[in-house]
Amino acid sequence: MSSGTIKRGTARRPVQPKRRKPPKASTIDKLIAMLPVSEATLHKIATWSIMGAVGAALLGAATYLGVPAAIGSAIGEGIGDAGFRVTNIQITGLKRMDHNVIYKIAANQPSMAMPLVSLEKIRQDLLAHSGWIEDAHVSRRLPDTLMVNVIERTPSAIWQNKGQLSLISANGTWLEPVNPEAMPDLPLVIGAHANEQEPAYRQLLDVAPALRGQVKAATWVGNRRWTLTFESGETLALPEGDAAAGKALVRFAQLDGVKPLLGKGWLGFDMRDPTRLVARKPGLVDNKAITDPTATTPAGTPVTGQATPAEKSGVIEAKQSGPAGQG
Repeated sequence: MSSGTIKRGTARRPVQPKRRKPPKASTIDKLIAMLPVSEATLHKIATWSIMGAVGAALLGAATYLGVPAAIGSAIGEGIGDAGFRVTNIQITGLKRMDHNVIYKIAANQPSMAMPLVSLEKIRQDLLAHSGWIEDAHVSRRLPDTLMVNVIERTPSAIWQNKGQLSLISANGTWLEPVNPEAMPDLPLVIGAHANEQEPAYRQLLDVAPALRGQVKAATWVGNRRWTLTFESGETLALPEGDAAAGKALVRFAQLDGVKPLLGKGWLGFDMRDPTRLVARKPGLVDNKAITDPTATTPAGTPVTGQATPAEKSGVIEAKQSGPAGQG
């Protein structure tokens, strides 16, 4: 072979790079992919949350270290300028109150920068504003929303005092005036401090459910006892004390169940003495004792010749009509 001949070697095959398997998606990545928001939005939410937490920590540290209020406010305003400022107030739980009134109270803040909004101050302002508000829960929803949930009281009765009618709750809290021409179907309690006795009054009616629907109103007399007024017009003076009043009302219900007393022309009944029931009729009548309606013997004659305690408790003394005692 001549020196000018060029030897050609066997051509080498190009080396193929090894294919790398794609990395397996983690469980967290799969969960993120399932969320109905973009990855960019998730990054924003994370950033806002971190900034909010850092801002709150800085503000707390400034307060703890005694940093002047102006500096703390400046930090809070800076966080507000970064996007953490209240621009939306969501109110829930209202049934009777005006939405705009609650909104104005919640928005009445020195600053709407989220770190500077006092949740407790908003709650206290709401509780002081109206008896309708039993409680309120206020919270932040970053980056820009206040959540206000109001718990309203429920009307339980109508309170008449010095000629004024008002709605009250179960614990006697004053709610609002009542129009006499549009009174709701609620129990009526009358007299000074009668609103404070509303829970005791409801318990009193519970002991004699047969009479509950027949009671039109209840007057709190002398800040010590009740006089009931029935739909049929009669009054019933009860003794002092919850237990004594309850026993007297139960006894009256028993007597009325055996032989109706209501709607029979009586003006009123007095059970302040637990051993007897004194009744009043219009006009003049003989003063005489009428035994328990369950007895079959002539009026005033004990069944056994001597009145037993049970028979004495059922005696009705008929009296001539006159002003009802309020003592």
